[in-house]
Amino acid sequence: MSGHNSYLTGNQLTSESSDEPIIEALQQGVRVIELDLWPSSTKDGGIKVVHGRTLTTPVSLTRCLESIKKSAFVKSDFPMILTLEDHLTSKLQANFAEMATQIFGKMLYFPQTDSLTEFPSPESLKNRIIISTKPPKEYPQSDSITSPVSNGSESSEEEPWGQELPDSMTKLKIDDKNASDEDEEDIIINTCDNKPNQQGSRQYKHLITIHGGKSKGSLKDRLRVDGNLRRLSLSEKKLKSASESHGADLIRFTQKHILRVYPKGERVKSSNFRPHLGWMYGAQMVAFNMQGYGKSLRLMQGMFRANGGCGYVKKPEFLMRNLPREEEFDPKRTLPAKQILKVKVYKGDGWKSDFSPTHFDLFSPPDFYTKMCIVGVPADCNKKKTSVKMDNWYPVWDEEFEFPLTVPELALLRIEVKDKDQTKDDFAGQTCLPVSELRHGFRSVPLYDQKGRKFKSVKLLMRFQLEDFI
Repeated sequence: MSGHNSYLTGNQLTSESSDEPIIEALQQGVRVIELDLWPSSTKDGGIKVVHGRTLTTPVSLTRCLESIKKSAFVKSDFPMILTLEDHLTSKLQANFAEMATQIFGKMLYFPQTDSLTEFPSPESLKNRIIISTKPPKEYPQSDSITSPVSNGSESSEEEPWGQELPDSMTKLKIDDKNASDEDEEDIIINTCDNKPNQQGSRQYKHLITIHGGKSKGSLKDRLRVDGNLRRLSLSEKKLKSASESHGADLIRFTQKHILRVYPKGERVKSSNFRPHLGWMYGAQMVAFNMQGYGKSLRLMQGMFRANGGCGYVKKPEFLMRNLPREEEFDPKRTLPAKQILKVKVYKGDGWKSDFSPTHFDLFSPPDFYTKMCIVGVPADCNKKKTSVKMDNWYPVWDEEFEFPLTVPELALLRIEVKDKDQTKDDFAGQTCLPVSELRHGFRSVPLYDQKGRKFKSVKLLMRFQLEDFI
């Protein structure tokens, strides 16, 4: 379960930065936290955490690291990955290395070699913090007037944040090509104040377990399987394009390397994309704005209810095995149905306890109905809904629905209850469940609010049956 710009409290342009969203994300089971590191004139190692070139406010790096240490393993003891979007000089990279080592102590994992042949298993790294970013370039000592900036953005503080924003926010268009998010090539700052620190670069590089890759060459070149283990970052737009033209290459790449997908730059309100496109092609890190909410975030929460909510879910075998080309998995291909999911909705309860008498309608009880949909490969996506039970706080439907599934391993069942209205139907609860972990038989299914917080009393009585398709 992966976060994007984990320190922001709201939108991507003007909100405050804080350690509170980081703590909240970790308490929800998020296992990948992202920090943007920029030079600072204040203390704290000369480093601040902020969404650069925007109007967001910074937060102390020390505060973020200490909060991560305190909350990293509250929800799950599986490894926490700290992804860095690094805009630092080599001297400041050395400062970060010293701060991380001092604050995290034995929690911090140091890789034993610069060139891993395979990534360590999550089981072997329980209660450890691992770092993922692009390693710094190491320059000859004679290059005394240049210094690398790791992830492709100038770190000069003389550029005020928001300089690139137009006066009118309504006309704002954010460039999707976020250089540092995409692991772009280094930019060299020609300044005598930023001399290379070879020892500092080595200290910083020694911390990095998951190396960010480079973006040079064609997409086909970037998805090559050979070479050292690495992480490749793609925006949601580029993932969509890649899935249409290089779907098999994506899956083969993720069988050895790590693919990270992040929201496009236009999502200034911290909205999210549909995560299934990444999961269908094996992406391990589908990075989300956890401070937002909506249907996409509910899908993320639903997927990671699996495996005990530990923040890690094992990919299906067909996404991990190296198969002959004719047998390779293609999400766009329509396969024969493997299983059929039977869902029966009996009744609902708890709204009168959790909502005011006039929340849904001023003068009458609510008119509830239940919507269900399968989210997965395109062939499996399907929607159903019950009848509307008029004027009833305790609706009884007693209705059954069937969903044929070609790839049940990737299917999620999304459930939502609404109050029928003449204009816009009112939200009355939701949940999202991984089909692969549904327990058969009669179940009391708790519902959640729009932000994913469980209601105290609202539940549905349902029955689930998953049968092999004959």
